[in-house]
Amino acid sequence: MSVNIEMPKLSDTMTEGTLVKWHKQVGDSVEIGDVLADVETDKATMEMEAFDDGVLTEIRIQAGEKAPIGSILAVLNGDSSHTSDVTQTDAAPIPATAPPPQVSAVSAPVSTTVAIETSGDRILASPLARKVATELGIDLATIPGSGPAGRITRSDVEAAASSPAKPAPSAEATAAAALAESIKNKVAAPLPPATAPAPAAQAILPIVKAGDETIELSTMRKVIASRLLTSKTTIPHFYLHVEVNAAPLMTLRKQVNDQAEKTHGNKYSVNDFILKAVINATLAVPAINASFAGDHIVKYNHIGLSVAVAVDDGLVTPVIKEAESKSLLAISRAVKDFAVRARDKKLRPDEFDGGTITVSNLGAWGIESFDAIINPPQAAILSVGAAIEKPVVQNGQIIPGLRMNLGLSCDHRVVDGAVAAQFLSEVRKLIEQPALMLL
Repeated sequence: MSVNIEMPKLSDTMTEGTLVKWHKQVGDSVEIGDVLADVETDKATMEMEAFDDGVLTEIRIQAGEKAPIGSILAVLNGDSSHTSDVTQTDAAPIPATAPPPQVSAVSAPVSTTVAIETSGDRILASPLARKVATELGIDLATIPGSGPAGRITRSDVEAAASSPAKPAPSAEATAAAALAESIKNKVAAPLPPATAPAPAAQAILPIVKAGDETIELSTMRKVIASRLLTSKTTIPHFYLHVEVNAAPLMTLRKQVNDQAEKTHGNKYSVNDFILKAVINATLAVPAINASFAGDHIVKYNHIGLSVAVAVDDGLVTPVIKEAESKSLLAISRAVKDFAVRARDKKLRPDEFDGGTITVSNLGAWGIESFDAIINPPQAAILSVGAAIEKPVVQNGQIIPGLRMNLGLSCDHRVVDGAVAAQFLSEVRKLIEQPALMLL
């Protein structure tokens, strides 16, 4: 039987994807688990696996072309004895010429023949994950999914097989998890049309002259443009600034790196210490760790630290989840890993979820101070400048000093000026007395 290979929904904000590269060509044999293609989403480039056996008979979307979620990318002459139980009756494909569907964070995930199952009460799992689970004798109902929309992947099953068995969650725990997910979705829900920004068609466009270069927007750049426009036009920003004495932090960093070189070998950056200071300051001033949700405010129980990482096509913000439980070493290693994989476009979509506060550091480029734009639905973002040598006044005397500027951008619907000032003062205290953050 023929199986349509559709554009999967690989992230919560994805409406279309770019087919970067086909790993299989027409006439090639395909087995479950084979990598069919690389797909660029708004957040990363992902490998798209085959969930059916057969022969690739047709490719409809060529490398470099874009396609909306659910559109048919290729056709597989499937082996009926191994074909996935996700059929066309689960969700009719969206024609390749149809406009992208409107995606809402509170709507159900889009069902596709290659990605996820959403029919009835069935568990969200890829056919390959189901096959592996059957072979290993594992109940899929006991496995949390790490894939898009909570889909269980092969790696989830293999991880569960190597971990001690855990009891199934109680009805109360399941209900609590559902409530938490509902709250999260409401926070991420788009604003009503009445407050939405004006259509792009009404914008004043530049005049293109001979010799000017026109660069098509990538999927990532389109999402960045949309989110930043929404942030600046719908979130009432206010800004605070403070200059801190960076000399004690530099001294401690040198001492820690000298010792680390003799043990685990990890070299700590200035930003590692700043991230740790932000985490500790957030614990001290938890009101900063919140989001505006229409008719209420959500205060988060855990800290999801979004770290701004510059890439060729813009800026990505992967998240250190439950950052309050992470040591300085764990934070440092996580950021290094994020930076490498972000530039190679290998970050997973789930690594962008769960952020509650962001840090953006431009000190490495010599920028002394700047005001960052809030990363919605968060309520605060800390901007960090370079440590600059300058004359300072101390006890009535002018002496050499090492100073660093910090800026805090806040959503005034969530954070009042006094709370923001308290938070920024806490960050300043930890940077000027860095030993406190190691306690």
